[in-house]
Amino acid sequence: MHFFPWGFWLLCVAASSARGDSGSKAKSCTEVRQFYATKGFSLHGVPQAEISGEHLRICPQGYTCCTSEMEENFAKKSQSEFEDMMTEASRSAQVTLTSQYKNFDGYFQDLLNKSEKALHDTFPSTYGELYSQNVKDFFKELYSELRRYYRGSNINLEEALNEFWTRLLERLFKLMNPQYHITDEYLDCMVKHSEQHKPFGEVPRDLKLKATRAFIAVRSYVQGLSVGSDVVKKVSQVSLSHECTRAIMKLVYCPYCRGMSSVKPCNNYCHNVMKGCLANQADLDTEWRNLIDSMLLVADRFDGPSNVDTVIGTIHTRIAEAISNMQENRESITAKVFQGCGNPKISTKASSGEDKKRRGKAVTDDKSSGLGLEKLVSDAKGKLRDIKDYWVALPSTLCNEKITSGSVNEDKCWNGMAKGRYLPEVMGDGLANQINNPEVEVDITKPDMTIRQQIMQLKIMTNRLRNAYNGNDVDFQDASDDISGSGSGDGCPDEVCGKRLSKNPSTRQPEVHAIPNQSGRGINGASSKFLPSSFLIFLSVAVIATQYLRR
Repeated sequence: MHFFPWGFWLLCVAASSARGDSGSKAKSCTEVRQFYATKGFSLHGVPQAEISGEHLRICPQGYTCCTSEMEENFAKKSQSEFEDMMTEASRSAQVTLTSQYKNFDGYFQDLLNKSEKALHDTFPSTYGELYSQNVKDFFKELYSELRRYYRGSNINLEEALNEFWTRLLERLFKLMNPQYHITDEYLDCMVKHSEQHKPFGEVPRDLKLKATRAFIAVRSYVQGLSVGSDVVKKVSQVSLSHECTRAIMKLVYCPYCRGMSSVKPCNNYCHNVMKGCLANQADLDTEWRNLIDSMLLVADRFDGPSNVDTVIGTIHTRIAEAISNMQENRESITAKVFQGCGNPKISTKASSGEDKKRRGKAVTDDKSSGLGLEKLVSDAKGKLRDIKDYWVALPSTLCNEKITSGSVNEDKCWNGMAKGRYLPEVMGDGLANQINNPEVEVDITKPDMTIRQQIMQLKIMTNRLRNAYNGNDVDFQDASDDISGSGSGDGCPDEVCGKRLSKNPSTRQPEVHAIPNQSGRGINGASSKFLPSSFLIFLSVAVIATQYLRR
């Protein structure tokens, strides 16, 4: 008759003892509290010792040092810190491209400026009225057109050069023959015959060929540097997805919630998180490599027969050469024009004859600074190659030794659930390869539109560079014009965005977890196995009581 009370109380004491033991073994949260405070958060409500973690929504639900508020604060902190890391990682690529842009742009602008200055400094004393009487306006307009073309204006450079030589020929012919009254109709006739008698020799044809190739190469190359820098900047500002924010929080701060402040994330675990978060960014890789390769090819055009340094830096000397050729052959040129167009009427105005006293060649003391350009090109090639794999290297860049345990502590790192080896395989690069990413749920059917627009931008720029390499002129527009109005996915061609992949939930493979034979978000961790269930003990008491009553 005394079995029930004694048995009942015996089991109750056992249950109480079990619960008391777990309490005495609860880990201190001192280190977590200190770490939490260093992040700028208040310690109000932060546990002194571990508490049950059923309230956790991101971290494993074993015993924990984190409250719901702490978990939420850590999640926000991890997001802002990751964005800072992305900004810092992109800064090196941006600095590389921006500095190269400034170096080349400054160099080419300086070539043009020096050439124009040399022309204006030497031509007046060399050619007298041939320069002073409005002819200098033609030179100013020429250099202005060259700068506009270099800046990307939609100008036909060949036509601009042809127009320059035509206007210069008309002006010089009238100045060299002041005794005649030369009408516009007569000038039109003279221009038509100019291809036969070549008053400027071979200079116009040679300069047009070389200058066109040089300027096409120069402006496409500088534009490529600008576009590349802009792409990096815009992509670095792409917002994180909700799933990515959760995954980064679990990667970085959940070890602290579990009281493992000294345990760093496993290297492969970090890579899977980053490959999932940066899946869209990795899809830039193909077109980014194409851009870099095309820029390296165009840079090769800066040397050789059409040396950019020589062509752009000596435009004024070629003009002087053309004028001198016309001066030296003025009698034969005039005779041929008169033969083809007839003799013009004698002018009633007196001629100064000043042009007869001013003959000679312009000073050509400007020497090519090819060594400077050669150094620029060599330096640029090296730096472009360094950032060629920028997008697919981002996960490794972010999962550095400061963040992860590295490859030497694979059994003593945070694997997302506990301290131990990370078992899942590392995913491939790009959106399509994340269909079974165990750490970040990625919807591969919804590519980021900002990044798709930048992929299109890279394709457009690469096409321009390839045309430039082959010496073909292309219409340049502002970078924003190429992608304006492309905010929706409907306008994204298949060759850019790729085929629309679908993910069928019913055929998705089971998730692979860091600890074998576990799934979901149950109570996990080493501490939980030392805590007997109170519910099972009291259930045993109830069974014993029932059996006693039946007796």
